[in-house]
Amino acid sequence: MRRTPPALPAVLVPLVGIALLATAGCGIRATTVPVDVGAAPSRVSCDTPAQPGGQSGAPGFPATVELVCGSQLVGVERIVPMPEKGTVRDPVVQAAQALLEALERTPSAEERDAGFTTGVPAGLTAGAPKPGDPAGTVRLSRKPEDLPPVALSQIVCTLAGSEAVSAGPGPVVLGGPDADPPRAWECTDAVRSRPESVPTLGEIVRPTATATATATATATATATAPAG
Repeated sequence: MRRTPPALPAVLVPLVGIALLATAGCGIRATTVPVDVGAAPSRVSCDTPAQPGGQSGAPGFPATVELVCGSQLVGVERIVPMPEKGTVRDPVVQAAQALLEALERTPSAEERDAGFTTGVPAGLTAGAPKPGDPAGTVRLSRKPEDLPPVALSQIVCTLAGSEAVSAGPGPVVLGGPDADPPRAWECTDAVRSRPESVPTLGEIVRPTATATATATATATATATAPAG
């Protein structure tokens, strides 16, 4: 004997009918299979935690280190320790080396929790300018144009904002380890908001007439100096 299913209460019949008509009208078949729409978008705070002083009591200088957070550059205030004494005595190069080491260092746990990362590769070093380079040139151990764009943006904006490296607002002059002429990059609002879009090649900076004359005079004096 077939059992007749229980009738729906009269008050529910119109609602069921409306639901069936809506589903049929949209051409959507009902399914019980769960649909994976992905995880909810995460948000990062980009809050900069308070930074400790120089490490192990080493002398340092205040600087704004540009890290990546939320796909843009965000400055983190730090006391950057000076590197150990090396072969380079130029204070500008020493400050640039200290800033590079700060950029290469993995952000602290608090910074990572706030969303900070860095794209500057480890082992990058700063060197003295070559004869004829414009004043303030920093020579890197890798060609700037060979660096990842985000890393180049971090370096440019960090060096541009440092009074220990940059004489004031304006472009940063960087070169590589070879004899190629140095190039100038600027830390613009576009670079800060979209660091991956920094121009790969900056403008070539030619030495000034004063620098060329000084280098020529120095070379001439050395060549004509009496032996012994």
